[in-house]
Amino acid sequence: MEQKQNQPIDLLTFPSAWNHLQFPSTPPSKLLKIALFVKKWPHSSHAGGLERHALTLHLALAKRGHELHIFTTIPSNTSFLRYQMSNLYFHLSKATAAGYLDQASVWKQFQTQNSSGRPFDVVHTESVGLLHTRSRNVTNLAVTWHGIAYETIHSDIIQELLRRPEEPQAKALTERIMKVVEEVKFFPRYAHHVATSDHVGDILKRIYMIPEERVHIILNGVDEEIFKPDDAKGWEFKQKLGIPDSKLLVLGMAGRLVKDKGHPLMFEALKEMLKENDTFRETSVVLVAGDGPWAVRYRELGENVLVLGPLEQAELARFYNAIDIFINPTLRAQGLDHTLLEAMLSGKPVMATRLASITGSVIVGTEMGYTFSPSVTSLKNALYRVWVDDRGVLEKKGQVAWQRGLELFTATKMAAAYEKLFLCISNNGNKKENYCQYHSPFK
Repeated sequence: MEQKQNQPIDLLTFPSAWNHLQFPSTPPSKLLKIALFVKKWPHSSHAGGLERHALTLHLALAKRGHELHIFTTIPSNTSFLRYQMSNLYFHLSKATAAGYLDQASVWKQFQTQNSSGRPFDVVHTESVGLLHTRSRNVTNLAVTWHGIAYETIHSDIIQELLRRPEEPQAKALTERIMKVVEEVKFFPRYAHHVATSDHVGDILKRIYMIPEERVHIILNGVDEEIFKPDDAKGWEFKQKLGIPDSKLLVLGMAGRLVKDKGHPLMFEALKEMLKENDTFRETSVVLVAGDGPWAVRYRELGENVLVLGPLEQAELARFYNAIDIFINPTLRAQGLDHTLLEAMLSGKPVMATRLASITGSVIVGTEMGYTFSPSVTSLKNALYRVWVDDRGVLEKKGQVAWQRGLELFTATKMAAAYEKLFLCISNNGNKKENYCQYHSPFK
């Protein structure tokens, strides 16, 4: 990002992702008291993207010395994980019948903590953890959106195009448009908005008409200490699975194996390729980490597809190092998928559906991976391109992907950007220390 020499940037109107900026690695002189509202705190490898974002970000902020108060629901079937951190506090409440935070209960807990000692410097909510009915008078609040209705219209169009004639027509498109209207009405009741992709940042400003000084783009980040290149661990993982040297291409997928993540499409593409191309079948293997309804179907494809079930983070890191390329066939145009970022930080090229958030923030060029339209034909063409490209080509793309990952998608970069935002909106007009200004370290 270019900047006029010695001219500070007003962060509140900075148009691009804050991940591009260089923030100090040392903790700030001012330590914050932060409230987080999140529907569910993750406890296992089954956690979704929103929960993983909450975990990665807020543990990083706690490690930097900030005081974290997490308002979340009591887990229904597991014991709550405790952390050996004296500045991390959990305030648990019973979930509603629909599984959401009970707003009256958490608000009462929040008010108690807000009046105990010093008030909260900043309030953060992951999506609608805290509803707009409670947030509208909180000026030091930021909401991170992990999916908005306007973005999801693209997914609805894809699902309708892929619908089989015998399947009933969904009413999702009509309902989604009304949902967009509702969101445009209530989103302004949140003081500050964090978009997790460049595309969503643009939508919030143009379509939802939120003033630019209240919309901030901070791309998702993942733990770079866990997800990093390690050829030895990758080799051990392949040995453990008994993958022979004759398999010249190891494809990988991870996550929930459900319809809206594109697995019917991927299943059909692999089924056709394994049937029509003997050489592809003899030289390729697919590793699938995760669980869901499509795990059973993938096992039907025979010995070329190994379904591994859900993996804990350490095993998932080995999985990424064992593959030649990571594929995310998602049909869901929401948020920024963590699996793509984990693969890139592991030094692997990536392939994904041509959705705006992915092509605008992650796979921004062919030098780091491949994209395809959500159809069996387009997906097969992309898979065949990967197969024709040798491991040398894939390794070069993996290097570019790794460099982009280190530049933008680490937990450290994400946490530093949020820390700066939180300091800025907590400042209450204190001119002595203007945290809303950015001075480039390169002068």
